[in-house]
Amino acid sequence: MTTKYLFFTGGVVSSVGKGVTAAATGLLLKERGFKVAVQKLDPYINVDPGTMSPYQHGEVYVLDDGAETDLDLGHYERFVDIRLSRVSNFTTGQVYAEIISKERRGDYLGGTIQVIPHITNEIKRRIGLVAKETGAEIVILEVGGTVGDIESQPFLEALRQLRNEVGRENCLFVHVTWLPTIGATGEIKTKPTQHSVAALRSIGISPNVIIARADQNVDKGLCEKIALFCDVEKDSVIPMKTADVLYEVPLLLEKLGVGELMLNKLGLKAMRKPNMRPWKKLVEEVRKPKPTVNVALVGKYVELQDAYMSVREALKHAGIANSVEVEIGWVHSADLEKDKGWDVIKKADAILVPGGFGSRGVEGKIMAARYARENKIPYLGLCLGMQVMCIDFARHVLELEEANSSEFDRSTEHPIIDLMLDQRSITDMGGTMRLGLYPCLLQKGTKAANAYAVPRVDERHRHRFEFNNAYRDSFAEHGMVFSGLSPDGKLVEIVELTDHPYMVASQFHPEFLSRPMKPHPLFVGLLKAAKERRRK
Repeated sequence: MTTKYLFFTGGVVSSVGKGVTAAATGLLLKERGFKVAVQKLDPYINVDPGTMSPYQHGEVYVLDDGAETDLDLGHYERFVDIRLSRVSNFTTGQVYAEIISKERRGDYLGGTIQVIPHITNEIKRRIGLVAKETGAEIVILEVGGTVGDIESQPFLEALRQLRNEVGRENCLFVHVTWLPTIGATGEIKTKPTQHSVAALRSIGISPNVIIARADQNVDKGLCEKIALFCDVEKDSVIPMKTADVLYEVPLLLEKLGVGELMLNKLGLKAMRKPNMRPWKKLVEEVRKPKPTVNVALVGKYVELQDAYMSVREALKHAGIANSVEVEIGWVHSADLEKDKGWDVIKKADAILVPGGFGSRGVEGKIMAARYARENKIPYLGLCLGMQVMCIDFARHVLELEEANSSEFDRSTEHPIIDLMLDQRSITDMGGTMRLGLYPCLLQKGTKAANAYAVPRVDERHRHRFEFNNAYRDSFAEHGMVFSGLSPDGKLVEIVELTDHPYMVASQFHPEFLSRPMKPHPLFVGLLKAAKERRRK
């Protein structure tokens, strides 16, 4: 079968849910029997988001093969339930780096390097890799940013060329746009959408489908107006009101006939009838009144909650599994050092400390771990959250007052957390950490082993520093259990406390493998313990 392409572009403003819409569409097509792959094109010149501030970019989502990618890939994996690879995300930086390295080698025989054809050809080559490596019948491709951004022009030009090369009958352009509401009158305006479509058409691309996002109901008359002024068929303007439950988006799209519309326009027929019952059941479960558990999330970037997108979703998944409503209390770890934010910690049924880099706010995270340990509050630490749990244990149980990570204090007398040996000679910061999927063997009878219910797991990592094995024996003598280890026994993957209802922490990032229908065991265990604490 010839590969079919769905190109998602954005209009008016960014962050209108283009990634979620693309992911939900992928689910609808997969449910109809097609093998689907998804790809995100990011116009920024960074090689990848690995070295970008979470305040700038939000979460860095790590894939099995260690690729550091855009958070939209998390949406793709969670909705479509597929495992993506590094070909599913590339940036302007990667494209230019590849072209410049070829030019330096002399591959172009002294020719002048230009955006067209050299840059656009490299973009098309990378798009072609997805179908080649995955064998996907339908490739969904999302262009980051909005139409009109100067950075995205080469991407859009490449898509225009690709449409002509693979055949118009094999391509579909879906434009996701925003309909603003005038506060004084409550009137929904279509003019910005008309302008964004005009900008797209000036590049040589006419959208086949327009998904009109709004915070309120969009009536048929407005859809017909958009169809008239944007030159698309009436049934190809899809009104999409903001959903109060994220996982209802596929159901709303299905109800609006988007799955069949896409197939009809691509000249395809469904191989089977979609089964959306599990998603209906999931949304019903989310909406059902449930007891609430309060989770204090102690982070360094809490002003931008997208920095913890996968953690937040993993908590939701585990909440559904435990039939509880999860209320997240966002606590800035630096505030705890100034004696602020403790009211959220003290009323929490569980404490979660996620990953992060740099010394800012670390002492606050250590204080949160100590509070959870001393007050027997269920605790889950992720990456840095595991390291601060160990630092607290060394300082206040082993009484090594100067214990620290060499990341934060290079001259510490007790480097409980230290740089991995193979990291010590590395100078480049980008893409050089321990990244991607690694195996972990679980120790029988531990909380971690009971949660997973299997002897071995593979989890995604993103870190440079590890637990220092020189301290392993003294930690074990004082009640710390190393419940997850690398197969050779050299790397500590999971730690937990024996005399605590649930104080578990992992060096890896379990949040990246949590799914709505398959919540991650460590998060399920945390909320089970929190629910029990609440009950008592």
